[in-house]
Amino acid sequence: MENLEAFPVSSYIDENYYAGSKKSAKAGQMALELTQNAQIVLRKRYLVKDDAGRPTETPEELFRRVALAIAQPDALYEGPDRVQETARKFLELMTSLDFMPNSPTLMNAGRQLGQLSACFVLPVGDSIDSIFEAIKHAAMIHKSGGGTGFSFSSIRPENDKVLSTQGVASGPVSFMSVFDVATETIKQGGTRRGANMGILRVDHPDILKFITCKTDNLRMTNFNISVAVTDYFMRAVETGSDYPLINPRTGEEVEKLSARDVFDQIVQSAWKNGEPGIIFIDAMNRDNPTPKVGRIESTNPCGEQPLLAYESCNLGSINLANMYAGGHVDYERLKSVVWGVVHFLDNVIEANRYPLAKIENLTKANRKIGLGVMGFADLLIALGIPYNSEGAVATAEELMGFIQEESKAASAYLGKMRGNFPNYPGSVYDSPETSFMRHATTTTIAPTGTISIIAGCSSGIEPIFAISFVRKVLDGEELVETHPLFRKIAQERGFYSEELMKRIAQKGSIKDFAEIPEDVRRVFVVSHDVEPSWHIRIQAAFQKHTDNAVSKTVNFPFSASPEEVYQAYISAFELGCKGLTIYRDGSREAQVLNIQRKTQYPQVEPRPRPDITRGITERVNTGCGKLYVTINSDEYGFCEVFAQMGKAGGCAYSQIEATSRLISLALRSGVKVESVIKQLVGIRCPSPTWRNGEQVVSCSDGIAKVLKQHANATISTGFADQMGACPDCGGAVEHEGGCIVCRSCGFSRCN
Repeated sequence: MENLEAFPVSSYIDENYYAGSKKSAKAGQMALELTQNAQIVLRKRYLVKDDAGRPTETPEELFRRVALAIAQPDALYEGPDRVQETARKFLELMTSLDFMPNSPTLMNAGRQLGQLSACFVLPVGDSIDSIFEAIKHAAMIHKSGGGTGFSFSSIRPENDKVLSTQGVASGPVSFMSVFDVATETIKQGGTRRGANMGILRVDHPDILKFITCKTDNLRMTNFNISVAVTDYFMRAVETGSDYPLINPRTGEEVEKLSARDVFDQIVQSAWKNGEPGIIFIDAMNRDNPTPKVGRIESTNPCGEQPLLAYESCNLGSINLANMYAGGHVDYERLKSVVWGVVHFLDNVIEANRYPLAKIENLTKANRKIGLGVMGFADLLIALGIPYNSEGAVATAEELMGFIQEESKAASAYLGKMRGNFPNYPGSVYDSPETSFMRHATTTTIAPTGTISIIAGCSSGIEPIFAISFVRKVLDGEELVETHPLFRKIAQERGFYSEELMKRIAQKGSIKDFAEIPEDVRRVFVVSHDVEPSWHIRIQAAFQKHTDNAVSKTVNFPFSASPEEVYQAYISAFELGCKGLTIYRDGSREAQVLNIQRKTQYPQVEPRPRPDITRGITERVNTGCGKLYVTINSDEYGFCEVFAQMGKAGGCAYSQIEATSRLISLALRSGVKVESVIKQLVGIRCPSPTWRNGEQVVSCSDGIAKVLKQHANATISTGFADQMGACPDCGGAVEHEGGCIVCRSCGFSRCN
């Protein structure tokens, strides 16, 4: 592979992307400018590391690695001389932070693994062989860094006949548990954790069991679940009619249920903890670009990418915050970036190393790509448009309409130059009006989690998460971080003060700060300031001009009623959305990533101890003797503490064991390690001693000091108590498209 060290990072993107321009980078090239958060996330999640876990590449080298690897396919179509020029353009797209590909591409391009796709769908048939083949293939995909979606609708219902054994079937929900356990054992490429989407049709006989299968937040932790609802079902909800349940083994009706009763159960479960979501499966199939190839039955884990069985998709997002110039949207720049990204994602299809031959064959036959956006909320702020306004809805439609049109033009150009996608005959594009099309789909709105942190912009099409938050750095020092546009306006208009920023950081929102001008408060709205109806209208506006689907979370306050959730689902259906994910603030208290509300103190069960933990053991000198403290962690953080004296037996030994057990119970119940330390540190006994220059005044104090030394509590936000705490750093997490994301350390999880 060639080397890109010969050319520096630059901000120039050719205006005429495919015109073969030989213009070189501008004089006075810029250095890559990353926020502190972006540097943390890259170092922790993306940069190549040695065996000791130390990064062996810089962020600049990461982008060079990716650019050169993704440029290589140009040699197949335009000759090897084109590769360096294309690599420069791809590098400029990323280092300007105008565009980021999906995480597997950033992690794996130019490396041995080479698996670049984020989204896969696998079939699950009604046989043991098919089910366990799907589990095997899912394990291979998770190991390579991808997420998987499954429809379990073909599996015969619980207690149905099994002719080969004269027994009875266990049903789809039972087999989902097997998938969940298998996923738990696979860590994606060492950097990404397995995630699944589980879908069941609303007319499956086991639908009621499926709807409530995640009522216990400690079950199915590696699954998002969604009900595939049909137009027929939604009409039955509207009219108050019954609808039939169909046994997939026989195709026969086995029972009728009240559509409203079933819909109410979906609503109640989603109101309780955000699951299940809803997939409007008929809407997805109406937009299926290759209906003669197959029907769409499932999506990827976050719901934005409908795929055929054994299909994958490659995603990437444009940073709309960078498309603002001179008081308006810079459509010339946006056009150039769209064309460049379509070229980039087309090359990803060729450069990819697929985990299965079946997936490679169908992916290359349909060549689906998913160009999306991030930084939409930042762009609205720059334009002076409130997120919850008609202006925002109009801007969303205009922007996505433009991106859709230009992505189709770029795809048509590539189709003419490189050939149409092989399944083009028989697709929706197979008409006299459309002679060329390289990709069956070009647009998807995906959650952008960590890549938006790298780009330094707001997530996807979500509102901004917080105006200010507090970061804890070394030695416990606290730094207030504020949205840069808000800081700029506050300084220009004379109401900026560090004290005000600290107060805002305790709430996240500025809606109740009377000293801030009303017009500023109107524009700088955060997610929980936005009524659910506006969330849905923004989602629908983007969906209108998106081939695939739109991933978005509709936030509800804790006080929201089930009726409000009911109306949100109805509204999403009527406005043409292809699915909906809701999250009610405070609805997952039993999870480790919980919402500790000031007025709600639910009793919780500790999470189960995993079969495998990792940790350290440290010896502490105490006045009672040598104390050996072991701290173990699971995927959520600290989960247990063991402490032993050098001698067994006696009252002191039993008290140390009791202390350790209670600490472990607290940690697995979601109690912050800082709270545990606070309760233990400073407890005195008659025999203090010294350790590493500080006094250890008791065995309990010694345990606390070991915990404090190894705790990774770098962030504390005043509103984390309301939003949920990151298990890695303690910061507030965002809920986005069925996933949680910490914008401070890059932790993400779909569950």
